[in-house]
Parts: sequence; C-alpha cells; structure tokens
Amino acid sequence: MTATTSTSADRTPAALPVPLWNRHLAVLAAATVLLVPLPLVLPDAYQAVAVRVLVFALLSIGWNIMSGFGGMFSFGHAAYFGLGAYTEVWLLVELGVPPWIGMGVGMVVAAAFAVLVGFLALRYRLKGAYFALATFAFAEMLRLWAISSDVVNRAQGYHVPLRPEPSWWYLQFEPGAPEYFWIALGLTAFAVVVTVLFLRTRTGQFAVAARDDEDAAAALGVPVMRVKLTTMAVSAAIASVAGAFYVQYYLFVDPDLAFGSAVSIQAILPAVIGGVATLWGPVLGAVVLGPLSDVTATLLRNPPAPLEFLHGRGGLDVVLYGVLLILILRLLPKGIYGTVREWWERR
Repeated sequence: MTATTSTSADRTPAALPVPLWNRHLAVLAAATVLLVPLPLVLPDAYQAVAVRVLVFALLSIGWNIMSGFGGMFSFGHAAYFGLGAYTEVWLLVELGVPPWIGMGVGMVVAAAFAVLVGFLALRYRLKGAYFALATFAFAEMLRLWAISSDVVNRAQGYHVPLRPEPSWWYLQFEPGAPEYFWIALGLTAFAVVVTVLFLRTRTGQFAVAARDDEDAAAALGVPVMRVKLTTMAVSAAIASVAGAFYVQYYLFVDPDLAFGSAVSIQAILPAVIGGVATLWGPVLGAVVLGPLSDVTATLLRNPPAPLEFLHGRGGLDVVLYGVLLILILRLLPKGIYGTVREWWERR
C-alpha cells in the first residue's frame, strides 16, 4: 500500500521509524522547557495572544488527527469543542464539579458523539464534501439546540463563577497569571504526545492506510469502520479539551462561541497553513495565524504615516488577513512545515 511503499519524500509520519518519533518527542520536550519562562517576560496583552495560539493549536491538532492522518475532512469540529466547553462549565456551575474532572467527562462525551456522527456518516457511505457537510450539520444542530434549550441556559450561555483566591484545582487565577500559559502549554504538548503514540499504534497506521486506499486496506483485512471511528473519537477528545480550557480562560461561553462555524474554521486554518497530515503543522500554523490577525488589525486601525489614508476604513484588516492567507496557500501549497520538510528531504 501507499503507506509502506512511498518514497521518503512523500512518506507519511505514521511510516517513520521509531528513532525519528523519539527525535520528535525530544524536540517537543526541549521546546516545552524553553517556552516555560515565556509568560514571565511577556506583557499581559502578548501573553493573551500566546494563550489563544496554544488553544487553537490544541484544537487544530485534534482536527489534524481526523482530517489529516485519517483523511476524513471535518467542517464541524466546533461540535466537539463546544461539547467539551459546555460539559465542563455545566458540571462546574450546576454541580460544583472541578474543571479537571469536567474536562475528562467532556472528552468522553465528545468522543461518544464523534462515534455517533461517524457511524451515521460512514454507514451511509458519505465521503468527501458530503462527509464534511454532515459534520457541519451536526455542529449546527448542537448550536441551535443550545440556543433553545433550558438545560444549558439557552442563548445566554454561562459565566464561570469567580473564586475568592487562585486555584489550580479549579483552573482560576489572577488575570494575566502565567499559570494559564503553562496549563495551555502542557495540554498542547500532551496532545502532540497523544498524536505520536496514536500514529505508532496499529490503529493509527491502519488509519493512514485506509486514508490512502480504503479498498486496498479493507481487502488486506483492515477493519476500516472501527479504525475510522477510533480516529474520530481521539480527534474529538483532543478538541474537547481545547473547549474546556477556553471556558476557564475566558470565563464565559454561549452557543455561538462554542458551536459557531468560526470555531471550525479556527480548527482547520492552522493545520492548512502549517501543513496537513504533519505532526508540527497545526502548531506552526497557529503560531503564524495567532499574531497575524492582531498585527493586521493594529496596522490598519492605527496605520503609520504613509498609510494614514486607510485610517477608519473598517474591514480592511480582515481583507489584508485574507490576502496574506491566500498568498501563503499559493506559495506554500503543502503548508509551511510540509513545504520545508519536502525541500529538506529532497536535499
């Protein structure tokens, strides 16, 4: 199959030997240690950007497992992000359950919902655009349900109750506290480790094989349905963690913030910009995209003297943001990490 006979230039990460996986883990450990002091030197505004980068890197890592390595393009990862957010905040507000426990319950709920969505979509052989539309429809269904349901406080959403003192157990600290960055960094690093471990398993390698040639994989005895459902469950569980932490950091969630299509786009873009079906693509893409929106907004809302004529023209920052994304996609069709890796392997 393609996964085992491809050349080194286009070989997927699941086919890499164990020493190279160990090298990835060593790089992850070193990068994590180097980033630990970062919030101690960053201003509060930049620290907020760094935390947002890590949240959406975490979400995109989850998307990449399902859509990149698994080949099942999802336009509805907001469903799993929102389920993680609402499960955690509902348990906290209604029952007083600490966020860490709520985060674990949210992972189970999101994984179970992903299995349900996957079973229904795969049972009726939805593929490509039809599968993507099905995932979007389920996310939109959850959004509309949350808007009209008294169970989750309708469109008003939830405010996280403030505690009188900082607490690691309840994930609540002073505004701008470095603990938020450290927790987000730890969760993102953990998601990368989970990705590596998943791709080293038989199920992960079967997922890549089924992505490359589903019929050939099935003919060789790969349980395609089970492998795809497992891949979706792992992906959804990681995405739900991003949602649970998001609630604790911003202390508020409503149906649009949790299940809106903008969340699904935030899951897709970092992986596409960084490199789909690569280990580091979602992280690198989030690092590029996170500050980009703030830079373009600042540049055009408070332009330098040569661009003073742009002052007050609303929406141009979004236009410039979109143009920059198009240029990146045109010049680097395999993403930043994917293009650099291909160039390095050719050399």
